[in-house]
Amino acid sequence: MTNNESTIPNVAEILSQVLRNIETRRQPLLLAALERLAAERYRTWAGEHSDPSVREGLLACADREEEIARRVESLDPKAFAIQDKLLSDHPELLDLNRTLFEGRPLNVQFAMQAQGEMAGAAAWRAYAAAASDSSAQELLQSCSPLEEANAAFLRGLL
Repeated sequence: MTNNESTIPNVAEILSQVLRNIETRRQPLLLAALERLAAERYRTWAGEHSDPSVREGLLACADREEEIARRVESLDPKAFAIQDKLLSDHPELLDLNRTLFEGRPLNVQFAMQAQGEMAGAAAWRAYAAAASDSSAQELLQSCSPLEEANAAFLRGLL
């Protein structure tokens, strides 16, 4: 690990701490809401980046984040109401989403997000393994490659 990597917050650990406070059956919906926040972050980065190919790649990452959220939300007809309640019960999540990346160099933000993408991929595999319904298992599992594609893109920028 380089000195630069050692100063990067451990997004996987932070996410794990956050999820400990959430009822297990609600965690995928909370994660889906966080995927939408990540999509916003990708769009912000794209809007600020000067390289057209990087902008395009960041927007593709945002689209994948939205797709993950849509897939997971499709599992529960009350997904949006549950997500709203989770976020209102845990306003610190919105603050954390903003402050965790704030003021850091872009390459560090990309490294942090790549780490978060890999943590997300692992989480979706774990939720899939725990799901009792085979179609839910397949849908949750299908989110992991999208996360991994985002991580690969970001790592390619570092």
